[in-house]
Amino acid sequence: MDTVLISVTDGGDFKSYDEVLQHIHERQNAAGTVKDTYLEALREREAMYPTGILLDGYSVAIPHCDSTHANTPSVYIIRLPEPVEVGQADGDDKLRVRLVINLVVTNPSNQLQLLKSLFSKLQDKGFYQNLLELPSEKAEALFISEIMQ
Repeated sequence: MDTVLISVTDGGDFKSYDEVLQHIHERQNAAGTVKDTYLEALREREAMYPTGILLDGYSVAIPHCDSTHANTPSVYIIRLPEPVEVGQADGDDKLRVRLVINLVVTNPSNQLQLLKSLFSKLQDKGFYQNLLELPSEKAEALFISEIMQ
C-alpha cells in the first residue's frame, strides 16, 4: 500500500454531519490530499450510499468517495465531543456517531483492503474505545499498527 498520511483530531462543535464533511474537505484540501471536487463527491456518496456503520452498541461513520477526487492517500480520524446523526449504510435508519474515519484512497483496490481491515478491527469495542479516547499520537500509532500493517 502507498504511504498514507494519518491524523487524529478532536473535533469541534459540529451541528450536522454536513458540517463534518465540510471540515474534512477543508482539512484535506489544505493538506493537498484531495481535489476541489472532493466535498461534492462526499456529499453525493453519502446521499446515495451512507457510510454510517452500526456495531455492537456503538456506531462509526467512514466517509469516502471515488479515488478520482484524491491526490494522495490519507486517513483523517475525527473524535467528536457530541454525536452527530448520519445515515446508516445498510438501512434507512439514522445513527449517532462520535467517531468519524475519513478515507482518501488513490488506488481502488487499496480502498477495499483498507475497508475490510477497518471493519474487522472496529468489531472490537476495545479498539473503538482506544481510537476514541487515547491521546492523538497514541491513537495514530494504534491505527497504523492494527490497520496499516
